[in-house]
Amino acid sequence: MKRFWTDVAVTGDNPFGVALDGRAVRTPARDPLLLPTRVLAEAVADEWRDVTGEVKPAAMPLTGLANAALDLMAADVDGHALRLAEYAGSDLLCYRAEGPGPLVAKQAAAWDPVLAWAQQRFDTGFVVTAGVLPVTQPPMAVPRVAATLAALGPFGLAACAQLVPLSGSALLALALVEEAVDLDTAWAAATVDEAWSAENWGEDDDATAALALKAAAFAAAHRFLVLGRGRG
Repeated sequence: MKRFWTDVAVTGDNPFGVALDGRAVRTPARDPLLLPTRVLAEAVADEWRDVTGEVKPAAMPLTGLANAALDLMAADVDGHALRLAEYAGSDLLCYRAEGPGPLVAKQAAAWDPVLAWAQQRFDTGFVVTAGVLPVTQPPMAVPRVAATLAALGPFGLAACAQLVPLSGSALLALALVEEAVDLDTAWAAATVDEAWSAENWGEDDDATAALALKAAAFAAAHRFLVLGRGRG
């Protein structure tokens, strides 16, 4: 689709919409694109204002996340929450390197504080192992994480549907959601292994480019979450 509109405006008042020349923007399912806060609506509107020529969904991450919240997450909040919570059953933070020692130490420094927060937050232990052989987490771990994710509602869940797989960790994503860590700390923790490889074996151009795209998507999901709470 090419740009056909001149004016972009935020409409309504809780929820808020976005209109192109007075016509409401709709989701792919053809429902009105309704947003919970004005700051999020303005940010989505800015994405439409910035379009030149062809509409490129990759350049409109907030619009894409809003579409996911309304068309996908809202239809099955509990189901999507449970699927994301299953990451906690094999969470990045629980699978440590067997060596070398400096990498083990870097993982511990980045992951142990988040894991300690998660153990207190969810009132359950998490089993940590070295290597890749699977371990079984306590039976209440995944259900408690799922309940926390579901409580975020469709918009928070849409953000987590990006934060969790990009980081490989439901626990790290929720620490970010609940502001136990900030964005930079969370992404640094999610990419300890990649940073170690680049530091010790040199950077690969393709891997660096792919990681940059993931970092941008992670930051966009976090921004979507913050704007959805009414904070700019």
